[in-house]
Amino acid sequence: MALLFGIGYTGIIFEESLAFNKSGVGLLMAVSLWIVRSIGAPSTEIAVSELSHASAEVSEIVFFLLGAMTIVEIVDAHQGFKLVTDNITTRKPRTLLWVIGFVTFFLSSILDNLTSTIVMVSLLRKLVPPSEYRKLLGAVVVIAANAGGAWTPIGDVTTTMLWIHGQISTLPTMKSLFIPSAVSLAVPLAFLSLTSEVNGKGQESSNVLASEQMAPRGQLVFAVGIGALIFVPVFKALTGLPPYMGILLGLGVLWILTDAIHYGESERQKLKVPQALSRIDTQGALFFLGILLSVSSLEAAGLLREIANYLDAHISNIDLIASAIGVVSAVIDNVPLVAATMGMYDLTSFPQDSKFWQLIAYCAGTGGSMLIIGSAAGVAFMGMEKVDFFWYLRKVSGFAFAGYAAGIAAYLAVNSLHFSLPTTLAQAPFLPGS
Repeated sequence: MALLFGIGYTGIIFEESLAFNKSGVGLLMAVSLWIVRSIGAPSTEIAVSELSHASAEVSEIVFFLLGAMTIVEIVDAHQGFKLVTDNITTRKPRTLLWVIGFVTFFLSSILDNLTSTIVMVSLLRKLVPPSEYRKLLGAVVVIAANAGGAWTPIGDVTTTMLWIHGQISTLPTMKSLFIPSAVSLAVPLAFLSLTSEVNGKGQESSNVLASEQMAPRGQLVFAVGIGALIFVPVFKALTGLPPYMGILLGLGVLWILTDAIHYGESERQKLKVPQALSRIDTQGALFFLGILLSVSSLEAAGLLREIANYLDAHISNIDLIASAIGVVSAVIDNVPLVAATMGMYDLTSFPQDSKFWQLIAYCAGTGGSMLIIGSAAGVAFMGMEKVDFFWYLRKVSGFAFAGYAAGIAAYLAVNSLHFSLPTTLAQAPFLPGS
């Protein structure tokens, strides 16, 4: 299984040179791995129950992805994002880099990384013509989305998992992880500000969409769409149902709303949901399905547990274990990694909000930025902007790693000084359990 996974992964990495689509490779890999697992399992029934458990988790993410992408697409069709793009007035490449970085950072602390990336990459298409520079801005969005997701319990799938299972609680996490997360974004931004793509041309990029008018009632659609995305964590806290139900609720409301607004207007079909559904990146969603199902087959076969036990046996220092898990999460999806970690170390060995869990939340969240396939945000960006693995490795990975290491150093420094944000700042009203 490890061999199959390796072959499939190589196929995804070399997608450009092999001319195979990575979604196809991902699906083939997933199915082959599960076939091997069903042969190797004690009985087929066990393999089937493992698979249904895995596909339940995976389909939650895929449904969420489809819902979020459709909502963003509808808002986009109504030119709703003009409200945001009109306010980003700077056209200086270096300033734009920092603005995009920090807007994504704070957006991603409320929305999840995936949604933030989808929203911000859609915005970049409005702001910057296709170029090497736009790809770099997209990479900044990925790093910023992962960094922003790490310091709030609802910002990222992994921190949400740790929060739901009681390994971390709201306030201490926000206080301890805000500074390291900000550092892990600021360091790559500083390095990228010095690169030739950002400085060399000194291009003042023109506004691509200055001429486009906002569609009728575009502001209403924008408000409801963004409201639907922000409502997801509230919905989850109120009902206890998984986030994808919240997204589907939002999509349903927006669907009825756009049908009502554009009732009887045949020339406005493209503003309605069925048309938006035909424009979303379905192959990206299928790629996700393939990758997550593949990793879950390794989890079912106990391979991830073995990696974890190996780390445990050979590395005694918990800071190093957490850091190593972050580096591994650049290769393997961080969700099953964190799940495996939670299975290995229970709350008796490390109590709630101990240094170990906070470091895991930070490392698994930001470690994924080091390779483009290491995080949901990276995979979404890869699909949306057609960026390949090696471009990211050459241009961005080193800077992302520098940020990751600097963030860990910042966390350990802050932790030893017991210096944290004043509580009032971190007391965000929107988080239950705080």
